[in-house]
Amino acid sequence: MAAGSGQSATPGAGSAKAGSKRTIYTALAGNLLIAITKFAAAWYTGSSAMLSEGVHSLVDTSNEILLLHGIRRSTLPPDAVHPMGHGRELYFWSFVVAVLVFALGAGVSFYEGVSHVLNPEPATNLTVSYVVLAASAVFEGYSWWVALVEFRRRKGGLGYLEAVRASKDPTSFTVLLEDSAALLGIAIAVIGILAADLLDMPALDGVASIGIALVLAVTATLLARESMGLLIGERASPALQAAVLAVANGDPAIRRANGVITVHLAPDQVVVALSAEFEDHVATPDIEACIERLERHLNRTHPEISALFVKPQTPDAWRRQISPAGGTEKAGRDGGYEPAGVD
Repeated sequence: MAAGSGQSATPGAGSAKAGSKRTIYTALAGNLLIAITKFAAAWYTGSSAMLSEGVHSLVDTSNEILLLHGIRRSTLPPDAVHPMGHGRELYFWSFVVAVLVFALGAGVSFYEGVSHVLNPEPATNLTVSYVVLAASAVFEGYSWWVALVEFRRRKGGLGYLEAVRASKDPTSFTVLLEDSAALLGIAIAVIGILAADLLDMPALDGVASIGIALVLAVTATLLARESMGLLIGERASPALQAAVLAVANGDPAIRRANGVITVHLAPDQVVVALSAEFEDHVATPDIEACIERLERHLNRTHPEISALFVKPQTPDAWRRQISPAGGTEKAGRDGGYEPAGVD
């Protein structure tokens, strides 16, 4: 027997989405203006590093558009083909963003850098480059600060890297990582252009482009890794899993809640599968009433749970289910399911 429940968005999810969109719109406006300015400066000065920075900003602009598209698509309601909704589209488009950063941003920058190292040509009108890079640093810095404030608000007491790994909302860290890479790229471009001029070694301009490509490649790899995990399906927080088990164990019709399996479909959409052993005297109508009580309770306290499925099951059957390879996995402390050997 199983039961499903469709529920509303998480309290505060609206404000979280508003914060994410505000961060993305800020980055979009800044990156578009910066990209146009950098391309103009690259054409005027002939700087390879400046051209790489222009490509970088253009890719970032495209990425913000894709993230906004992903947010919009993820809110579409369920339909006959997608009964659980479209929440994972946000994760898909976040993965596409990582691919673009690597393929276009890092790829073009690396190509330009190598070409300039092999056929170095001195850049001209360097004052224009410095002015453009300084202005870019101001705009990128403001966008970075907006993204940082939003990320810090949502990460709580977690460390930055830990918060990125634990986050179920890729928009919360994608813009911050992109802006961080952009500021680092600007610094590399300034150093490369200045060194090429002072040392009269035009090839250093190309070396700076290669350095920018490496920064983008590392950023893309991190974004792809996190987006892939979300796209495959990550479990909800241990706190949410423990809360579900506590509610189930508190119901008089349930002898014991064996465990729970959860998966995020979107930042504010979680599917829960609960295994429970019911009291022997409980009849089918009583089980149905129990499931309705669980749904109502969880709807009030954890409305991010978009669907709840309950399976009457003995503890032994649950252990066999989560250990299909003969004990290679074990139930976690929160009743979830984690690899054997995890303390």
